[in-house]
Amino acid sequence: MKKELSAAAIAVALMGGTLAGCSVSAPAPAESTQPAGPPSTSVHGPEAGSPAASTGPGSTGAAAGAGGTRGACELFNKLVAAYAAVSPTDSKGYEDIYSKAQDAKDTVSGDLRGLFTSLSLLAIDHSSAAGSGGRPSQESQDAVRDAVFANAGTCTAEGVTLRL
Repeated sequence: MKKELSAAAIAVALMGGTLAGCSVSAPAPAESTQPAGPPSTSVHGPEAGSPAASTGPGSTGAAAGAGGTRGACELFNKLVAAYAAVSPTDSKGYEDIYSKAQDAKDTVSGDLRGLFTSLSLLAIDHSSAAGSGGRPSQESQDAVRDAVFANAGTCTAEGVTLRL
């Protein structure tokens, strides 16, 4: 238990407290996570979400980017898949994921920022370890896991299941 708490504290400290607002909690009531407008017919299209339909913790309309909450959740899944596809010794590949996650972080707000912040931390950590064939720290991995749990309800409400 102590080790988990210290790992989480280190991860938050490394990210400058960015994830401090993220916590694992029940999703907001249905009326705040379901838009009143017509349902979307595509889960994976860029037009699947709109800023006006973005609701829930972590997003505020246009602050969630052009694809809204759904687009942010889908982008996170794409970046996680790209991260997983990088060769364990390819530091430049991890740096590319870091850069993309940093750019994505600037297009969202609230808890959704934690998704991309934690992924960028993991990617840069893995980039540093890649030269020696090492692995990223457990704290970096835990930060991504925690951010996924914190945003699972929001993304699920938008029809997207977050992947690790």
